Amino acid sequence: MHEISLVRNIFKTLEEEFPNDMDKVRGIYIKAGLLSNVQPILMQNAFQAVLEDQPEYGKTSLHVEVLPILIHCDDCNKTTEVQQYKFVCTCGKPSRNVVQGEELLISRVEFE
Repeated sequence: MHEISLVRNIFKTLEEEFPNDMDKVRGIYIKAGLLSNVQPILMQNAFQAVLEDQPEYGKTSLHVEVLPILIHCDDCNKTTEVQQYKFVCTCGKPSRNVVQGEELLISRVEFE
């Protein structure tokens, strides 16, 4: 389960960024694109498993926002949301230019 290593990496990143404030972290918000291969329920389960190993973060919660896949069409200069994994613009042209959907980002950290 790669989600556990993702959650551990999230905590490691936050520990490096906020070394003196980790005991005050109450919420971690991440944005995961559909192409990032991250399932919110599996991330929540992994988060709970990591909290069992690191009880000092027991008051922290994880919030996962799933982002749709967006492509940009060079022919008509539009950005379109991909439906059913069909990478085709509303103008009918296929596009490989993914502008959203591959990311896994810490978008916000909430402190007490």
